[in-house]
Amino acid sequence: MQRTIDYIKDKIKDFKPEIGIVLGSGLGELADEYGDIRIAYKDIPDFPVSTVAGHNGNLVFADINGKKVVMMQGRFHFYEGHSMATVTYPIKVMKKLGVENLILTNAAGGVNPYFKPSSLMIIKDHINFMGTNPLIGPNDDSLGVRFPDMSEVYTKSLRKIAYTSAEKLNIPVERGVYIALTGPTYETPAEVNMVRTLGADAVGMSTVPEAIVASWMGMKVLGISCICNSAAGISTVGLSHEEVLENAEKAKGNFKKLVLEIINRL
Repeated sequence: MQRTIDYIKDKIKDFKPEIGIVLGSGLGELADEYGDIRIAYKDIPDFPVSTVAGHNGNLVFADINGKKVVMMQGRFHFYEGHSMATVTYPIKVMKKLGVENLILTNAAGGVNPYFKPSSLMIIKDHINFMGTNPLIGPNDDSLGVRFPDMSEVYTKSLRKIAYTSAEKLNIPVERGVYIALTGPTYETPAEVNMVRTLGADAVGMSTVPEAIVASWMGMKVLGISCICNSAAGISTVGLSHEEVLENAEKAKGNFKKLVLEIINRL
């Protein structure tokens, strides 16, 4: 961790990020438009490398509306074979760099039948259905307590800012529960029926480990899902990553405007 921090600080000099953003599949364009300093993951000591299409693999630092922001242009997934410690490593790095507000974005499947592809959903809560937890193992007391409270992972004040921002911009947003499964397979119709019964509105393969670790460390967390397809059994066609990227492309205009307005209000 110290090697990672030292390398990044040497590159960014006196830039001290206060807001962190994890950009999900197909949503990395925000970091293309705003990027004062760009560091490839592969160049950062002890940092994992992104392998998924739609994840460029850069740590991008930018001054946006007077706010110091660090963006992950692509994340790491459990299904890639990474440990949970690796998946959540960048969130710990952000915390060490000074980030207090974290915006997690993802591409998700719509489980709620009323959600339309390319719409945006503010995550109000999550269900961890990945069969593991990123906090399993020795606890680092310098970062968080052994048994953290998870009653408000997604900070109410940040969700309010997101709703207010969307209303100002006339961008319709859904609100709901995100459930994380391991992937890399999309869910079967029976599994989608199961997660609907459990109370999920959207399903994906990321975000939850990062949110758990961020909350554990005392960070304020906002989650935004881009509903990039209807899940199996709801959709009348088969599912593909190409469809996910295509609908992320359609949503990116509203996504960018919403995130920029949220940053402005933080």
